[in-house]
Amino acid sequence: MQIGIDKLGFYTSDLYVDMAELAQARNEDPNKYLIGIGQAKMAVIPPTQDAVTLAANACSKILTEEDKKQIDLVIFATESGIDNSKSSAVYLSRLLGLSHYLRAVELKQACYGATAALQLAKGHVALHPDKKALVVGADIARYGLHTKGEPTQGGGACAMVIAANPRILALEDTCSYYMDDAMDFWRPFDHTEALVDGKFSANIYVEFFQKVFEAYQAQTGIRIEEFKALLFHLPYTKQGLKGLRAALAGVDPLVAGKLLRQFEFSRQYSRQVGNLYTGSLYLGLLSLLNLSDSLKAHERLGLFSYGSGAQGEFFSGLLMPGFEKMLDPVFYEQLLAHRKQVSVAEYEQIFSALDMRAKDLVLDVSQDQAPFVFTGISEYQRQYLAR
Repeated sequence: MQIGIDKLGFYTSDLYVDMAELAQARNEDPNKYLIGIGQAKMAVIPPTQDAVTLAANACSKILTEEDKKQIDLVIFATESGIDNSKSSAVYLSRLLGLSHYLRAVELKQACYGATAALQLAKGHVALHPDKKALVVGADIARYGLHTKGEPTQGGGACAMVIAANPRILALEDTCSYYMDDAMDFWRPFDHTEALVDGKFSANIYVEFFQKVFEAYQAQTGIRIEEFKALLFHLPYTKQGLKGLRAALAGVDPLVAGKLLRQFEFSRQYSRQVGNLYTGSLYLGLLSLLNLSDSLKAHERLGLFSYGSGAQGEFFSGLLMPGFEKMLDPVFYEQLLAHRKQVSVAEYEQIFSALDMRAKDLVLDVSQDQAPFVFTGISEYQRQYLAR
């Protein structure tokens, strides 16, 4: 029985800041951001959106009433949690109108969380093939204004329906994973922004990729030329390119050229949005599926997931016949194209606006046209609106 990704959706806010303008405001060469980091635009998340609403908006694009009846597991992967106890998956399930007869949990391991959720969901469906699982990776990446990590911020959500007989990508059984206790990125309880050792993290990322890719090849005997594309977690798109280049060392130039071409398709959405943390790898998958002009059924995709702290995993999947029918590239083209550009000053004001520890808060949602919005806090209880 094949199990994998049956549906895949994405959402980000309708605001962005231009990276060239941000570079100029920070007295940096724009090419440092545009080429050196590989980012063109960065999503700006307004106070009326949080991890829950971003997730709900991503889910609303792909879920049907029939899906909702079959879903009995919701795993919400995030490092932008809104409560130290209550799961974001519970809020999400209510907003989506899912059945009360389900498991709803939140899962955390930096940017790796959605991949752990995907593998757990696969196991659940194997035991209950008549059911479906909803996996979400939703985050708002925050490093702080005027910090080295600032140009690698962003935000949004990816949502996946995991099912038997999937219509997009069937997950293969073999995967390889590697863990080590590393302080390359972390966020203490009293911090709203992450702390990061950027150079250390970038090096560990490549090291972990090489370890898990080599382990995967040793277990399966699959050669690099048997992959149509290699997909990477993209905290910024240049980081994924570094990982790919490590895999291509000594590879036939024709094979390398084909994989580099597919990588360019996979990073286009992330170039316009920035870092999704848990959702970044799967935004790359959606970007590849929507933009590549040469994908065919039964071709193999390789996926590298990385979460600081640190955990890495490499796994693979086969494209299903008719996978293109499950896509909507025009919708996502319009979603990204119709966003409003904000100035650097406006971005800074939005970034600093929200006190997440407020007891009571009322937000003006009139400028946010998303189907799901965060309206404020009442007696420390978060309030949401489903339109």
